[in-house]
Amino acid sequence: MTISIIVAIAENNAIGKNNQLLWHMPNDLKHFKDITSGRTIIMGRKTFDSVGKPLPKRRNIVVTRQHIEIPGCEVVKSIDEGLALCQGEDEVFIGGGAEIYRQAMDKTDRIYLTIVHHQFEADTFFPTIDHNQWTEVSSERHEADEKNPYPYSYITLNRR
Repeated sequence: MTISIIVAIAENNAIGKNNQLLWHMPNDLKHFKDITSGRTIIMGRKTFDSVGKPLPKRRNIVVTRQHIEIPGCEVVKSIDEGLALCQGEDEVFIGGGAEIYRQAMDKTDRIYLTIVHHQFEADTFFPTIDHNQWTEVSSERHEADEKNPYPYSYITLNRR
């Protein structure tokens, strides 16, 4: 099973503020949907709360220490418990937030990284990527347009 992080970060590793995304980039939302549809996505409860509902056409696993049920989701106490439910799947996605990314980084085989070429004020950041551990296997740069207000790049990294 390939464990993949999927994340959009700013140039300063910012990913959120007040439990919200920092930008609205329709092309990146489509990119996220295209990559994760039909797959399992594991996310923390705060990330789930910011999305507000299970992501359609995906198996949603939510990690939380709370004893709660979330309609349309499987609730687990840890990333490892979530991954154990995914045995036999070819690729499973880690979809945030910061603490879940931090906990998953050492287990991750691939990172689907969107870099938004801008600096944002934030209270939530993606962990620093040690580029000695990763090989860039693809990179596509896109300029800002009428719907996507910042230039951005899609980069795929595989663990060395």
